[in-house]
Amino acid sequence: MLKFNEEKQIASVQGALALRGQIEEIVDGICKAGFDNICWLGIGGTWASALQAEVHMRERSSLSFFVENAAEYLVTGNRRIGKDTVVVISSVTGNTAEMVDAVKVVREIGAKILGFIDVAGTELATMMDWVVTYPANEQLKFFMVADRFMYNNGEFPEYDDYYAELDRHLATALVAVEKAADPFGQAFAEAHKDDTIHYFVGAGNQYGSTYSYAMCYWEEQHWIRTKSIHAAEFFHGMLEIIDRDTAVTVFLGEDSQRPLSERVAKFLPRICGRYNLIDSKDYDLPGISEKYRGNLSHLVTHAVTQRIDAHLEKINCHPMEIRRYYRRLDY
Repeated sequence: MLKFNEEKQIASVQGALALRGQIEEIVDGICKAGFDNICWLGIGGTWASALQAEVHMRERSSLSFFVENAAEYLVTGNRRIGKDTVVVISSVTGNTAEMVDAVKVVREIGAKILGFIDVAGTELATMMDWVVTYPANEQLKFFMVADRFMYNNGEFPEYDDYYAELDRHLATALVAVEKAADPFGQAFAEAHKDDTIHYFVGAGNQYGSTYSYAMCYWEEQHWIRTKSIHAAEFFHGMLEIIDRDTAVTVFLGEDSQRPLSERVAKFLPRICGRYNLIDSKDYDLPGISEKYRGNLSHLVTHAVTQRIDAHLEKINCHPMEIRRYYRRLDY
């Protein structure tokens, strides 16, 4: 398989799960000290991950939490962010301009910041009240934070059982998904390598990853034009520009918002001949209970899209690491 190292992938997920003790110690300390609210702060892909964490908590928790885009915050502010706010961020490079500037502002206000910074010693890493250094697995790290806050608030009683299953089975289960999805990924890449535009639709904990996949992967890395839309909004405009030859992909998860994506999936065959469905239900997760699959759907579909990316990169002879403008020009 292209760009696939089974041992490395398993170790990566297991390493992220092993951060849970560190995360629990941090969150437990925050809860003991007291806080007013939680702000998930991001930009680009990290903002998308924040959206996923927010929707994950929304149907389960009475805690006060919200998502803030770093660039918007710098020009508009947000009165909900105060000295008793806990801000949660993530950064691969540790020096994204909007994040650095936004963190400076929230620090001046007195908010406390928990940061997942992939590279130790970077500018953002030195600005955190609590810093966790480990690469990749951003959504998993965010969800572990959210789950611990909810557990401490009496809202996630299955916490110990849930993470016992993840510790034992998640890494190997996601590797199995990638293996099973590889033929689909190749066929998808061959069918859509020359798309002039591709529409991606998702809902629930799939929407943040839908938005991120369209923007951070297809636009930024493959240089293919896309649009992402929430499934709840599909029938309020987008449906009118879909025809027989429009490329549309719908992500279906297994959380409470699945019916929103199912509605789009049921409608598309009536008007479109180039639609695709990427459904987490199509993939086995050995060792993971059915009741927990909804929490993990976005990780399953991400495993599928990784196979698309590997084949699309090869077919188009376009290395995903190349950028024309991002971090190459001043803007």
